[in-house]
Amino acid sequence: MGIIHRQSSARAAPTCQHCGRDSPLVSQALGLGLDCIRRDFAQVLPLIEKAHSVARRPFNLPERPPRAEGGLECQLCANECRIPRDGRGYCGLRTNRENSLFGATARKGNVSWYYDALPTNCVADWVCPGGTGAGYPQFAYSQGPEYGYKNLAVFYQGCSFDCLFCQNWHYRYSSTGESKVDASELAEAVDDRTACVCYFGGDPSPQLPHALRASRLALESSEGRILRICWETNGSMHPGLLKQAADFSLNSGGCIKFDLKARSEELHLALCGVSNKRTLENFTLLSEYVEKRPSPPFLVASTLLIPGYIDKEEISGIAAFISSLSPDIPYALLAFHPQFLMNDLPPTSRRHAQECLAEAKAQGLRNVRLGNIHLLGDRY
Repeated sequence: MGIIHRQSSARAAPTCQHCGRDSPLVSQALGLGLDCIRRDFAQVLPLIEKAHSVARRPFNLPERPPRAEGGLECQLCANECRIPRDGRGYCGLRTNRENSLFGATARKGNVSWYYDALPTNCVADWVCPGGTGAGYPQFAYSQGPEYGYKNLAVFYQGCSFDCLFCQNWHYRYSSTGESKVDASELAEAVDDRTACVCYFGGDPSPQLPHALRASRLALESSEGRILRICWETNGSMHPGLLKQAADFSLNSGGCIKFDLKARSEELHLALCGVSNKRTLENFTLLSEYVEKRPSPPFLVASTLLIPGYIDKEEISGIAAFISSLSPDIPYALLAFHPQFLMNDLPPTSRRHAQECLAEAKAQGLRNVRLGNIHLLGDRY
């Protein structure tokens, strides 16, 4: 808890370590302002790498994706770790013991779950069947919100990214633990009042085979009634696994929600520790499914409006990317609540949120909304 405790205490003057400029929109955890990341990325990259190394040490997680010559390969996500003997993968879920991989598998996962009454606080609640009745009667139990039904919220303890602003960072204490929940046990948590299953975390990407197996079992046991399979993800999984997840969602009336954290690869590396190339490639892949099922929407995007880092320019780039694929893809801009190592930043301001909302619409997107508006502040 040490590193978290230090960041929670009174902060020193917020200063960019590269240019020396003071700003309340520079987080000490990263120690760099947005302009320096954009303008002088090659020069500040060592500072970025150091920030992520420091962030991962208290949780016994590798400081970067391992690339050991002769190491065991894991290709479940974009990190494509080569894990050395007695080493651990970047997500913390798998170890190399005597040249064999141990940890999370298709049968055993590091996962927990709970029930949410519908409608619930879902990233897609303003377009999904559970919140609106979209797709009734094929994919929804009612013509409006599905009162009386529930969502099975499945939290995977592990992630392929290292977001310094993580809103669910506590999973890191469990990501290196034993994976012992059988996929069949998870599937049995689906009862006759469960209308949808949503996999999130952390992120489901490093444990997608487990989620796919659980989904298959749950759908088989629920045959003849509505059970939507949904995903909330950073989109870094292997494309082959993503296609399997997409088929489950497409056929069941579920949706796939991609968190597009940044458009710029440089800024994504600064904030999340790894590249977003696979995420953007996978989002493009999924856009080909959009016309197969216009209602309810199959693909949804969201971005957290981090003050000082995700500005109007970044939202413009993300929105233009989405619009180039389909202007009908719903896009949620989410208010930021100070968390984890970026808890020294202010909440998203109303001005910031409204500017980004207008910019996303200006790029041609037809369905954009502000989420978590109760978190909006009035500073900066």
